[in-house]
Amino acid sequence: MNDSLESGSFDSLRLELRRGCLIVAVLAQLREEHYGYTLRKALADKGLAIEESTLYPLLRRLETQGLLTSEWREEDKRKKRFYRLSADGATVLEQLLVEWNGINESLHNILKDAR
Repeated sequence: MNDSLESGSFDSLRLELRRGCLIVAVLAQLREEHYGYTLRKALADKGLAIEESTLYPLLRRLETQGLLTSEWREEDKRKKRFYRLSADGATVLEQLLVEWNGINESLHNILKDAR
């Protein structure tokens, strides 16, 4: 495989891997209320940067699915939309974390055996 194909394949696979991880990270971070900027900053501070162009569509989708609630409020003379995990979102997050931990343990065992 040539370098440009490898790079394109890697980038595509990396994005696919990140997509699922971002959902779990956003749901987990929204156990505490945030608006978009503070959510992005909190995730970045913990090592998971996310672009606005990725975050806001994800927030809308998760809210449409009933996993988040949001409310417009004025803060510092600006209207901001605050997001928080819904009760259904908390249930789904716990289920995803069980799945995540199972996959992580399996991958660890597979990689350990491959050495």
